[in-house]
Amino acid sequence: MKAHQASGIERHAILLNAAARVSRSIASILDLNLLLNRTVDIICDEFKFYYAGVFLVDESGSWAVLAAGRGEPGRAMLAEGHKLHIGGNSMVGAAIANREARIALDVGAEAVHFKNPHLLRTRSEMALPLIAGDEVIGALTVQSELEAAFKEEDIAALQTMADQLAVAIANARLHRQNQTLLRQAERRARLLRAANTVGREATSILDIDRLLPRMVDIVVEAYGFYYAGVFLVDESGEWAVLRAGYGEAGKAMLAEGHKLQVGGNSMIGTCIRLGEARIALDVGEERVHFKNPHLPHTRSEMALPLIFGGKVLGAITIQSKEERAFSPDDITTLQTMADHLAVAVQNAYTLEALQAAHAELLRTKVYEALTVATTEAIHWIGNKAMPITMTIARLQEDLASGQPDLDSLKEDLALIAESAQTILEVKEQLIGQAREQKPRPVLLADVLQAAIRQSQVEAVESEIAANAAYVIADSTQLTRVLVNLLRNASEAGAKQITVRARTGSEKGSVRITVADNGAGMDAEILAKCWSPFYTTKPGRHGLGLPAALHVITQLQGQISIKSQAGKGTTVEILLPAANPLLGDLGKTPNILLIDDDDEWARFFLKTIRTAERADRPSEKADLILLDEFAEGFEPALKAIQKAGLLGKTIVVTAALDVDRLTRLLRLGVKDVKLKPYSPAEIPALWEK
Repeated sequence: MKAHQASGIERHAILLNAAARVSRSIASILDLNLLLNRTVDIICDEFKFYYAGVFLVDESGSWAVLAAGRGEPGRAMLAEGHKLHIGGNSMVGAAIANREARIALDVGAEAVHFKNPHLLRTRSEMALPLIAGDEVIGALTVQSELEAAFKEEDIAALQTMADQLAVAIANARLHRQNQTLLRQAERRARLLRAANTVGREATSILDIDRLLPRMVDIVVEAYGFYYAGVFLVDESGEWAVLRAGYGEAGKAMLAEGHKLQVGGNSMIGTCIRLGEARIALDVGEERVHFKNPHLPHTRSEMALPLIFGGKVLGAITIQSKEERAFSPDDITTLQTMADHLAVAVQNAYTLEALQAAHAELLRTKVYEALTVATTEAIHWIGNKAMPITMTIARLQEDLASGQPDLDSLKEDLALIAESAQTILEVKEQLIGQAREQKPRPVLLADVLQAAIRQSQVEAVESEIAANAAYVIADSTQLTRVLVNLLRNASEAGAKQITVRARTGSEKGSVRITVADNGAGMDAEILAKCWSPFYTTKPGRHGLGLPAALHVITQLQGQISIKSQAGKGTTVEILLPAANPLLGDLGKTPNILLIDDDDEWARFFLKTIRTAERADRPSEKADLILLDEFAEGFEPALKAIQKAGLLGKTIVVTAALDVDRLTRLLRLGVKDVKLKPYSPAEIPALWEK
């Protein structure tokens, strides 16, 4: 009897020591999953049991769900989502319902034992409730392959360990809740910072083409979403056109001219039609969700309207790879962002309207100034025409005498030619501006190349930054401006002319400088250089700089000049920056491009896959494009004429000229057109 008691006391001491080791091992673990898995492993290793598992009560309070299980049986049951009904036909359910331990020394004889197909070797089982405070949060099951494996003294030791486990679980849950609250607080702070950034930048960026891409970047990066895009309603009110999209998917859709019908089978279309937010927590169940091949991983989507003054301007779409990705905080802050963005879009629209009105007013004033200049020009041309009249009279007298002096005739003809050419140049400067085109995104390098070829000034170096490649301009008028500046520099004796383009200090601008090392101007001449008909050069009309001033002012730009006698001149032009307009090319013909290997040719060939560049014509091409300012223009034109292909040849140019256009059309070319500098403009080459 004493030996038996000693054996029981010894076993009890071993169990208490093991329970203490388990408690020490799990006390510092705050990760709930790690805690539970470590617990079942330690129990089986320390107590030499066959199996151990931990069940936790679910939110309904009706089920005990397996949260950790030992070995392969445990993994299999976790994969199946194994759970037991509380108070049902299981020892775990009974232990939780009754808040007390259950022991089955022979599971075959236990009325409430659950026969588990994954634990067929179980012969005895103990279920211990996990109680934290007054709440039963789950139960611990311990199972053995031996019958009568548990003694009464085991219950006290194992219950002590179960109580420690319950405290550790409660601590881990509290830690998880704290971590969740901390993440939510951090996310809320990040969202507020993002909303503040949107509000701040929305008020400072008035260029829609810069504003909208910036907004989608902020939304995706601040919130960690999969995709964001901004749609604006077009003039017809029937389509929502994508104006900015995040990442490669956004670039691809912008290149395709992606748009959705307002009120159609899409969340954006429905959002705009109803003027209210649409949220799909699972897009697979959303009836009006548009399945976009560029966004295959979208699982939840939010569409928020951009509303200003009761008018829906468009909508912003936010998409996530996760289901139910949007929290109430997300919805609140994103709608705030959308409201800021709507104000910014309306401000940009208003600015565009004001700029258009200002441009029209400015154009009117320029025409008034031209009228004044034309009146002055009439007197000036009259003075230039008078020598022509006198010279013609002298020629007629010489011819009537029957013995004309040939040297005198040559001098008179030269005088007539010089005066006539001067009059033609004045005409071009004065009325050439009337043939203006609507300003558009213009490839600056190509316009400069045309100006160099047209001015026949060779000593020109150019450097155009990648972010200053495009400006808003009329290419014909801008070419005329650059031609005037290059000729002025050349006539001033410049040996080197440098043209540079960089982004301007003002947002959304490009700064172009034309610098030379010519004679320069002193302060007196510099003060008069903008006056029409003022010139220090014999035989010149003095309209180059005034014409440049008119053109640049019409283009919403600025022009200034710095010069010093003997040290050269620098002209600085500030123009609005631009990006090429994207568009749907549709079906394109087979095009043969006869041009130099320059910036415009590379742009065109990259955009049109059915085009190739060559030096001579080919009958296989559906359409031949010939660059007017290409190096070998005249020989190429003769080769096209000889091959009988003028009828499908279009001469493309950076600067239209009526006289050159008339000559080419009379020769038989199909048409003469301004070069397209954007994908959206290219189809106009072959469309009637």
